[in-house]
Amino acid sequence: MPPKRLRRRSPSDSAPMAGERFKRAKLAGSDYSAWGWVGSEVTDVSEISQYHRLAACGFSANGSYPLCTNKYADTTPPSPSKQNTNRKVIHGELEDDIIVISDDEGLSCDSKTCRNNPYCLNHLGQDKWEDEDRALSAFMKRSNLGENPIYLARDPGSPIGLKNLGATCYANAFLQVWFQDLAFRRGVYQCQPPQESTQQFEESPIFQLQVTFAAMQESTQNTFNPVKLVESLKLRTTEQQDAQEFSKLFMAHLDSEFQKQSIPGLKSLLADQFQGKQVYGTLCSSCKTRSERESEFLEVEVNIPKNNAKLEDRLSALLQPEELSGDNKYFCSVCNELRDAQRYTEFRELPPVLHVSLLRFVFDLQTMERKKSKNAISFPLTLDMNPFLGPPNSRKITNDQGKNHIYHLRGVLLHKGSSAYHGHYEAQVFDVQNKSWYQFNDETVTKMESLFPTLKSAAPKDKPLPSSHRGRTKKKTRIDDSDLEILEYVVHVTPYVSSKDAYMLVYARENASDKQSPAGPSSTKPLNVISGCSTSPTHSVIPQRALEVVNAMNGEYDKACDEYGEKENEVKRQFERKRRIVMDIYRSWSLLIVVQDSSVVSRQALEAWLGRHLAKPPKPSEGSKGKQKNLLTLSEDGEGCTISNEDITCEHGSLDPGKASDMKQIRKSASQRILEQDRAEFSLMLEPINVCDQCTRNAFSERLYQIQHPRIVSHFDAVGQVEDEDQLSHWISKAWLKDWRLNKPKMHESSRPDPPPDDPEFAKHVRCEHGGLTTNTSTRKRVSPEGFKILKELFPDWTTLTSDDEVCAVCQALLHISKEDKREIRRQAEDEKAKLKHMYEMTTMNPTIPVVGEPCAMIPAQFLRSWKQWLFRPTELQRPQGIDNTIFLCEHGDLIIDPNDPADIEHDVALIQRRDYEVLEDLYPCGPLIQVESHGDDLSHVIPVCAECRRARKSSFETTEIVVRVLRPSDPVPTPETYTEDDPVPDEPRGKKPFPITYGSRKVNGLRQSKRIQQSSGQVKRRKVTITRDMTVKELKMRLHDELNIPTIYQRLFHRGQEIEDNAASLVSFGVISNDVLDLREEAEDVDLIGSGDEETRKPADEGRAFGGTLLGGGDISETRNTTISSSSSRQESPALEPLEKSCPACTFVNPLDVLACTICDTVFYTDS
Repeated sequence: MPPKRLRRRSPSDSAPMAGERFKRAKLAGSDYSAWGWVGSEVTDVSEISQYHRLAACGFSANGSYPLCTNKYADTTPPSPSKQNTNRKVIHGELEDDIIVISDDEGLSCDSKTCRNNPYCLNHLGQDKWEDEDRALSAFMKRSNLGENPIYLARDPGSPIGLKNLGATCYANAFLQVWFQDLAFRRGVYQCQPPQESTQQFEESPIFQLQVTFAAMQESTQNTFNPVKLVESLKLRTTEQQDAQEFSKLFMAHLDSEFQKQSIPGLKSLLADQFQGKQVYGTLCSSCKTRSERESEFLEVEVNIPKNNAKLEDRLSALLQPEELSGDNKYFCSVCNELRDAQRYTEFRELPPVLHVSLLRFVFDLQTMERKKSKNAISFPLTLDMNPFLGPPNSRKITNDQGKNHIYHLRGVLLHKGSSAYHGHYEAQVFDVQNKSWYQFNDETVTKMESLFPTLKSAAPKDKPLPSSHRGRTKKKTRIDDSDLEILEYVVHVTPYVSSKDAYMLVYARENASDKQSPAGPSSTKPLNVISGCSTSPTHSVIPQRALEVVNAMNGEYDKACDEYGEKENEVKRQFERKRRIVMDIYRSWSLLIVVQDSSVVSRQALEAWLGRHLAKPPKPSEGSKGKQKNLLTLSEDGEGCTISNEDITCEHGSLDPGKASDMKQIRKSASQRILEQDRAEFSLMLEPINVCDQCTRNAFSERLYQIQHPRIVSHFDAVGQVEDEDQLSHWISKAWLKDWRLNKPKMHESSRPDPPPDDPEFAKHVRCEHGGLTTNTSTRKRVSPEGFKILKELFPDWTTLTSDDEVCAVCQALLHISKEDKREIRRQAEDEKAKLKHMYEMTTMNPTIPVVGEPCAMIPAQFLRSWKQWLFRPTELQRPQGIDNTIFLCEHGDLIIDPNDPADIEHDVALIQRRDYEVLEDLYPCGPLIQVESHGDDLSHVIPVCAECRRARKSSFETTEIVVRVLRPSDPVPTPETYTEDDPVPDEPRGKKPFPITYGSRKVNGLRQSKRIQQSSGQVKRRKVTITRDMTVKELKMRLHDELNIPTIYQRLFHRGQEIEDNAASLVSFGVISNDVLDLREEAEDVDLIGSGDEETRKPADEGRAFGGTLLGGGDISETRNTTISSSSSRQESPALEPLEKSCPACTFVNPLDVLACTICDTVFYTDS
């Protein structure tokens, strides 16, 4: 099959398009680049003129850089004439078919194209000044006016936030809830100071609460700082506390303050507002006798044992009676014997404001800690408490004695976080004035468009639903910025809110005349928070003293706003002046012609000058931007500045042509205006004529080389090859020629000529040391006479050898002699190996183990190693010089090493037979003889050991090795008396075989040891460790921790029986010498801290001090928690904050203080008396 023929491409359309314009300069070929004159007009540095120096920086009159029009200049371009739609015919051709060559063409000017153009001044940051609003904002920010206090102004009619002082969110959440209770707020306002202690009253918590409420009502700022209230309560701002506990203690404190007031209604305000009554009773199943006791409560506590529980179901479970039977029978006083009974709880009276406490924090008996329950609970918007009031048989009656117990949700306290010991409290509260829901997150207050979304229409209760609607699942809708969810039941009218973080619910009772629910903005009629009280805030009269404090704060805030406004106006006036000056300068600083008087300024310096009024100079640590800080230095007063051009100048103080891309030309008059009008000065005023001559010459030489060198190499490659072997040629270094033929040779240095082929680095490749032709043909190469001529013109002083020259006769003779010498050296090595065959075989084994009873000689181990290496490569390595045993002798002529110490002779000494030593004496210079002989356990030697010199030698080390001996748990603790360098052997009881260590036996006091202790209970381990002279004990222990996995706190080190305890001291200070031995004993872990099994020991969480030490914790907190607020009659008989009741330790029933046994279970109360 013939190959497939490709389709011929159509010719490219290279002809000009109709109407296309061409630059006349391009047609004339007069495009003049910055260095276009190199190699063409100028071929020698002496020919460089001022004209060429200007061209090198792009300042030439016929250069390639155009004069860009200043697009910020105050010139209005003429309106373009209307385009004539009639197409004129010229000499028989349409006008659009004519190619127009014109100099008036629109030049493209953008930041990328004109970055290197010295005549373009359009992209230096002028846009920041053109946008007045943006420039003013940056100028204001640079002026350091601080935050505008007007941004802290309160929105009209909106509630305000409370500042979190660290961990006081629990108090802020309750303050927002209490503030919306108008009756409570009015009661706080009505508290008056005693006449004799006015000053003390103003420091009390009740007065600071008045100020806080007054600020929340009348403050002109959107946030209030309750620091005075927190200080009066002596709360610790860095400790998170329980919000419920804070509520109880603070209410008890307020109740004691209300008792001191003369207004009768204040004495019972808290009881009338928040306190309800409940009954604890027991019903005997036989005689139907009831034993009841009435008690007061401030809040209803509801537990959440399961997820997705409903509030009504939990209230029903709370009131569910308990059957007492079997071992738990009740002793009936009427029957006078144990009987089956029923224990019950009933609500008898409900307060106007009902607090429902959700028991989020429960106690875990396994971990013995508190934890937070994340079970979700659903609670309604409207709560009907009629089914939960009174005896069970009457709870279904809607109205009890004409009272309606319908409650509406007024607040939700949230605890965000997964732990019971830390988290964040927030509140969602219904504002009675705006009839809207708000979310309070300390300082942040967010209006909720609707607490509940628009609900789907549901069928009436009295009308049965069709079967298709029965059993329909519920739909959840999450509220923004909250964990609340709305449960929309198709079969119910009342919506439910589901929350996993709800901590307390606040419900307010509805008046009989008010039936509306605060579902959202659609509510038009305000709901009374308290039955019979108006919700209008105008009825809450603020005390004069508190109002004065708030008015003073508002006055200070207004003054701060006025002062800020004056400063802002002054800064704006300064901005207008600076903007006018800067804009006038940059709108007229562009050159109109190239030859106009101008100054050369760094582009980065101009950018820094344009931005100096709008931004602070960057710091040097800000990377590359730090360069601008050196180019613009502010004066001490910040008004003037010094502009530096150091980034465009050379070492000679002139314009560097190599940095021409960073140069900009501005009018001379513009630079003078910068100096005079903007209080700036140039550290070095430069003009175009200041181009550095020396730098231009250096750059010219380098560019000329880059142009000419490839041409010369190309010419050389064409004629430099030797084609005929008999042709006369010249020798040259092959390495030099390979490098020189590169486009940019590695040997080339800028502004310096290349080294010639006979440079000392390359001359040895051709000539030998005798001046003749070298014998190594791989380092030289032949070039033709034409190639030689080219190189000779470049390097006139170069001389070389030709192909007719003979190889150096001396080198050839030496090469022949060298071969004979190598053969002789090999024969010598073989002879020594045969004569010292036994010593050669010993080198493959341990040379320090002598034969028992055989006389031996001591030699340096380094000689033996060198001799063996020489035997393997005799022609490459040098033969050992001889044996010098003086290194083993001290100045007294004794040994400085102990032949019986393995650490002394392990690396430095070799023991050979005496007959081998005699052979070595014939072959090498040896001496003096150190003779030793083995007797089995030790070595005898004629020359004694000098102990003093030996210790001095072992102590004078910089780096050495020591041996760390890891003792076993059964080994005794080392002492100076029992120390031995031999491994200790544990004592075994006589008559009893050592039993194998098993997993079950690895215990300490019945507890299993860790795996690390198990692994270390075998044989004694020795580990060599490299140390330095300055190493401390701590550093050694850390290294042992890395190598042996033994924590440093469990390490005990011993040196010759003495324990090393100072971790900061050096090892040398304890007498540790080279090759010394240290004993390491690992102490077992404290068994009291080790749990049985593999479970980790958990430290119980710190419960903290709670409110101990604060004003609220003045008494016993355990008793204060059980304290309830009594009615007005009982309060007059009992002092404030005294416990009125006591809990039974068996059944937890709250009993009066005067009873001797529990009313419910008859448990006897024991007293100290």
